[in-house]
Amino acid sequence: MSAKPPGGFVRDASRQILAGGSAGLVEICLMHPLDVVKTRFQIQRGTGDPNSYRSLGDSFRTIFRREGLFGFYKGILPPILAETPKRAVKFFTFEQYKKLLGYVSLSPALTFAIAGLGSGLTEAIVVNPFEVVKVGLQANRNTFAEQPSTLSYARSIIKKEGFGLRGLNKGLTATLGRHGVFNMVYFGFYYNVKNVIPVNKNLRI
Repeated sequence: MSAKPPGGFVRDASRQILAGGSAGLVEICLMHPLDVVKTRFQIQRGTGDPNSYRSLGDSFRTIFRREGLFGFYKGILPPILAETPKRAVKFFTFEQYKKLLGYVSLSPALTFAIAGLGSGLTEAIVVNPFEVVKVGLQANRNTFAEQPSTLSYARSIIKKEGFGLRGLNKGLTATLGRHGVFNMVYFGFYYNVKNVIPVNKNLRI
């Protein structure tokens, strides 16, 4: 197989980044309210906590009543800023790891799974600082107008705790595990299922 001309590679990469980033932006805008609610449930201290929610419906009603509609979009800027590089890193590094594993005698199933694991671990290093800022903003129960900006909150974390595992990279180990396992299953399952499904030549997508 001949190497792809540089111009063709750049065009393909640009399309993938734009398509992935656009899809990620739509996904974030649609799913972020649920992510805020999930974070609130994760950080509440049980029924004795005066800020605890009784149910999923109660959490939506309480957040809307106390913090307004924009309360559901707290911490949305970090994932938006992270999504394009995250998608680019995910797919680019997957392809690079897959090429490197081509020099080792592995089955396709294992190659895709290991390449997915590598891409997930690399992706986690990129997105973890954004996750730390996002969760901190989501946990803020003040109205949207009263909460700190994304940049000022990130600066306060760096000033107090630095860039390390107690500061902007807090929770990195868990993020590595989550993204590594997810991408290992994601790429391994997707590519291997696609390979076993018969191709319908009459199907046009």
